[in-house]
Amino acid sequence: MASEWVVAKKCLYLHLPLALTSGGSFLYMEQYIVSARKYRPSTFASVVGQQALTGTLKNAIATDRLAHAYLFCGSRGVGKTSCARIFAKTINCTARTPQGEACNQCDSCRQFNENRSMNIIELDAASNNGVDDIRQLVDQVMVPPSVGRYRVFIIDEVHMLSQSAFNAFLKTLEEPPSYVVFILATTEKHKIIPTILSRCQIYDFNRISIADMVKHMQAVAANEGIETEPAALNVIARKADGAMRDALSIFDQVAASSRGKITYQATIENLNVLDQSYYNRLVDAFVAQDVATSLLIYKEIREKGFDSQFFINGLGLYLRDLMVAANPATLTLLEATDDVRQQMAERAAKLHPTFLYKAMSLCNDADFNFRQASNKQFLIELTLIKLCQLLSPSPDESGSDEGQMRPLESFTTSSPAPHPIDIPAPQPAPAAAPTKAPTPAAPAAVHAPVQPVAPPPAATAYSLGGLSLRSRGASAAKAPTEPSPAAPAPVELHRSKPYSDADVERAWGTVRRSFPAEPMLTGIIEAAVPARKDGDSFELAVGTPMQADIVGKQLATINRTLRNLLENDSVELTVAVCEGEIPPAFWTDAQVLDHIVANHPAVGQLINKYKLRLD
Repeated sequence: MASEWVVAKKCLYLHLPLALTSGGSFLYMEQYIVSARKYRPSTFASVVGQQALTGTLKNAIATDRLAHAYLFCGSRGVGKTSCARIFAKTINCTARTPQGEACNQCDSCRQFNENRSMNIIELDAASNNGVDDIRQLVDQVMVPPSVGRYRVFIIDEVHMLSQSAFNAFLKTLEEPPSYVVFILATTEKHKIIPTILSRCQIYDFNRISIADMVKHMQAVAANEGIETEPAALNVIARKADGAMRDALSIFDQVAASSRGKITYQATIENLNVLDQSYYNRLVDAFVAQDVATSLLIYKEIREKGFDSQFFINGLGLYLRDLMVAANPATLTLLEATDDVRQQMAERAAKLHPTFLYKAMSLCNDADFNFRQASNKQFLIELTLIKLCQLLSPSPDESGSDEGQMRPLESFTTSSPAPHPIDIPAPQPAPAAAPTKAPTPAAPAAVHAPVQPVAPPPAATAYSLGGLSLRSRGASAAKAPTEPSPAAPAPVELHRSKPYSDADVERAWGTVRRSFPAEPMLTGIIEAAVPARKDGDSFELAVGTPMQADIVGKQLATINRTLRNLLENDSVELTVAVCEGEIPPAFWTDAQVLDHIVANHPAVGQLINKYKLRLD
């Protein structure tokens, strides 16, 4: 019992926590240390997400090519100060491992691990930013190391130094003693004067990727015996915004609130993060053109306490993620787990690319106008209504309801995919006592003849890509219940008038003038001429996929105009992107200049003589 009292007195003297057991003995309680400190990197190999930079530092140490001043810059929590401490420890180690790490056995390493090394001095420039503080540091520079080869001065947040302190530091930084190494760390490199930057080797630390943070948190959770869900760790990593220290702090917060079991639901509730399912439901509502559902979802989000600007920003980022997930080449830009990437790619494949671009633009406009809006809720609701109308079949500015954006495949079963609108042949009305045989019904066909009961000129049926469509005038006219006795024979709708290439060129001139309200489309079709592939098939070559998408939006209207002008319903125009040499109409200014110089050497001599350049 006496020995236990001795241990207790030592623990109390050292301010260590004790607990008194039921048997009257003392039990030492291990002090809790936050994960950001407990798992702080102590070797180059344990630094997360900076492999290229740590490899460069290890090579410099191995070849003994050390600079006298280094500048570590990057955002918060990416390992700048940790790398500075590891670097200072390693260059003073007398028995480095074959992997280039400190041995942790020599006197220098033990002194560093016990926080009593006299060769490594850390200065916080945020609180010691005056000229007198720098003069004291310069005085310490003159003292040689007691153990090891180097004295290392780590100055954190160096951008906080005053102008006079920078000036007092310049000469010592440029020509320090051979045994001195300066390591400056900052989050704002642009605030450091150029004369300081020119005297340092600059290392830019990257933001840590979500995948690296998730992997590191999984290792921490395994050591701590904490159960985790990958989706929850992904939310924490996104919240940390590239900072490993922030991610571990959030990890501890969620682990404490969920009693050691980090689930996705507990994470979004603790961090007040908007669940992605809300965005999924909203996109479903946009596709279904369901204004009421989208407004009710927004109401539900507001009732949960989420800020409207936070919501619209999140919706814009979700649409951006869908956009990059739609293309396998850009899928790597989506910072998420492989499962989430696959899910996003599947959803994005069902949406028209132009829908995503316009939806992102609407969200961006709402965010831009949010501060100036007097009724912010109305602004967001109006944006949601516009998003629901992006796939609406309402007429465009040219008065046509064709060529509108539509989803490639509906997300929900409640919004059925559009079916072909067939025009049925009129059936005769039954008579009580017919005096003659009724007129037989027309045979079923894709293009059924229409009885011309004084319809307007626009009430004409066409076949576009196997779809039987009816113009707006036809939908307004009511079908007759009884055929007129004086009705003429059925009219064949398919026109096949012969035409020449000159006729096509003249018709194309009319098409060019058909879209005065769309200057981008007009510019594209003015720079290109349809080329006959075979028979009645023509191809319009454009320079870029974006131009092809712009033309494709109005391709149905262009085809209809050409067919009407040529009086031939077999005409079919398609759009293709130039895979070989770009036509001169799509050349950049530099390409135009190169072409002029190649054909007119005197122009090139004039440019070289007067040192002209494109502005």
